[in-house]
Amino acid sequence: MAVPGFHRFKRAIFALLALNLAFYALFGSASELLDSAAWIVLLVLFEIETAHGERLKPGGRLAIHLVRLAAAAGVLVAAVGYLRERQWLDALNTGLWIAVVVLLEIEVRFPLAVERRRRLFWAATGALYAALGALVLAWAWRGDWLDAWDAALWLTAFFAIELNVLERQNGYPAAS
Repeated sequence: MAVPGFHRFKRAIFALLALNLAFYALFGSASELLDSAAWIVLLVLFEIETAHGERLKPGGRLAIHLVRLAAAAGVLVAAVGYLRERQWLDALNTGLWIAVVVLLEIEVRFPLAVERRRRLFWAATGALYAALGALVLAWAWRGDWLDAWDAALWLTAFFAIELNVLERQNGYPAAS
């Protein structure tokens, strides 16, 4: 059952992420800009697939997969940049988000396998999100407010994607 106003919530999240991208373009490193842009592309692709996947034609699915590969390459290049710049929290953050995306991919593509191991799957997901939440606190403690805000915003954005996945698994039309 679609939550009233959920589509406005998601639009607001996307607008705030676009604003973050602008901030990183103005004030961030090349790695931060690439990382932010690549993750926005990945998030948009997840949104398309989880909220509108049943309407995609085969050519659209292929295009999504090709763009996803390019964005994933961008994330990996940014991660290497973080390591070279000794930005350990950023590198850890990227690794944790990659693990979250792997779990989301499994959840979307293999729902029956996930259902058989639901507790283990939720425990792993919860642990990853808890670690990401701890990074928000670490950045805030260090006074890195843009990074703390960005990390909290991304947690909220992926919460919206998780709601799409849950609605789809429960047979409800996704909240678009």
